[in-house]
Amino acid sequence: MLRQLATYASVGVGATAAHYAILIALVEAGGWAPVPATLCGYVVGGIVAYLLNRRHTFASDRPHAEAGWRFGLVAFAGFCVTYLLMSLFVNRFGAPYLPAQVATTVSAMFVTFALNRIWTFGGE
Repeated sequence: MLRQLATYASVGVGATAAHYAILIALVEAGGWAPVPATLCGYVVGGIVAYLLNRRHTFASDRPHAEAGWRFGLVAFAGFCVTYLLMSLFVNRFGAPYLPAQVATTVSAMFVTFALNRIWTFGGE
């Protein structure tokens, strides 16, 4: 499990880079508010995460038709965690959006790792 968590975190670096690139571009260049911008970035990062985790972290042979919708539900749970925490940190407490996003990313990573390991890509 430690190897999987380390690989999940490594894959997460690529997914997070995509997420943050969208977030920063939308906030800084597009003038978006941080919460909707981070949710757009989350979707892009989620696509990267699915493809890399399926192959490298969990080496799953579960068919895409089954793993895809399961991953989608887990990603939605992470999306909700992201929305709630970013809203709390940025809108309620007035935290700068990038440090708030870092704390949110770490929290969501542990939630989604557990769910993906057990349910999305795990055994029957």
